[in-house]
Amino acid sequence: MFVKVCGLKTAADIDAAVAAGADAVGLVISGTSVRGLDRDRAARLAAHVPAGVLSVLVVNDTPAAEAARIAGEIGVGALQLHGTAYREEDFAAAAGVFPRLWRATSLNDRPDTRVGAYGEEVLLLDSPRAGSGEPWDLSLLEGARPEGTWLLAGGLAPHNVGEAIGRARPWGVDVSSGVESAPGVKDHALIRTFVTAAKQAAPHAA
Repeated sequence: MFVKVCGLKTAADIDAAVAAGADAVGLVISGTSVRGLDRDRAARLAAHVPAGVLSVLVVNDTPAAEAARIAGEIGVGALQLHGTAYREEDFAAAAGVFPRLWRATSLNDRPDTRVGAYGEEVLLLDSPRAGSGEPWDLSLLEGARPEGTWLLAGGLAPHNVGEAIGRARPWGVDVSSGVESAPGVKDHALIRTFVTAAKQAAPHAA
């Protein structure tokens, strides 16, 4: 089970996620998120991520081509364009600058759930209010479950990630607020518990 811990703001956060066994860490550049970083800080944190762990730049309000340029300059491994504001043409523009793209959306927006539909290598399905910690109705996946490299996100926490994996059967999971002691403040013990629970979950339990 692939596990991404998102919204990390300090080198200690990254160290905790890596030590817990996370496969990827997310760094957010956003003018609206409590987890948002400025470009310089994101660059410093990206440089702190060790080899073997994927660093992902997450944006929701930066033009796609500009986000792609920033991703290349700060040295992350992938760029996640989050939200329905990013259309197929935005992904095309970003791909011309930075090739490794992730697409994050909500089923409430009736997206194309084929992995790679916009040229992305990974699809992430989130709750309608990204970063809110609100769970969503996983029964919506019936008839719309993606195939391949897709991540489940939204309302996941150590106590429910195993059940969610069993129901949704994703390739991986993404967590942010579910491992925080306060908005934007990561709890390193919760990170460890979450990653362990996700790695031990049986994806075909349901």
